[in-house]
Amino acid sequence: MGLLDRLRDRHRDRRGPALTVDSPGLVVVAEAFDPAEADSAALARAHAWARERPAVLRHHLTLPEASVERAATLLAQDGWELRPDPARTDGWHATRVQALDALHCAQERSRMAGLAQRLGGDSAGWDALQPAANQPDRPAG
Repeated sequence: MGLLDRLRDRHRDRRGPALTVDSPGLVVVAEAFDPAEADSAALARAHAWARERPAVLRHHLTLPEASVERAATLLAQDGWELRPDPARTDGWHATRVQALDALHCAQERSRMAGLAQRLGGDSAGWDALQPAANQPDRPAG
């Protein structure tokens, strides 16, 4: 283990476990489902969003069953997980933890729309999740 790894681990120990897509107590703090709305505007109206903390970015996709494996493979190359949307039989969530800002949200929204279209599906938009405000700053994970 190198010096940088040890320092990173010490810093993480003080902050608590890192945020994961499965951390308990996650709530939606920002969302963008209107394609005419800029991601910067969506984040500007997101009053529950803690800018300094990472978030779980979750894109809502509709994919034909025959394309799901291919989508999962392509998304995994950049650290995305593809999971079923429990609310829809043909719905999927592409999720990963990242710093949240307008530029990256816009880039990923465009990427997800292109991916879904190439695979015969659709991208409805995204939402971002963080631990609830009454949760400690050290999310469990």
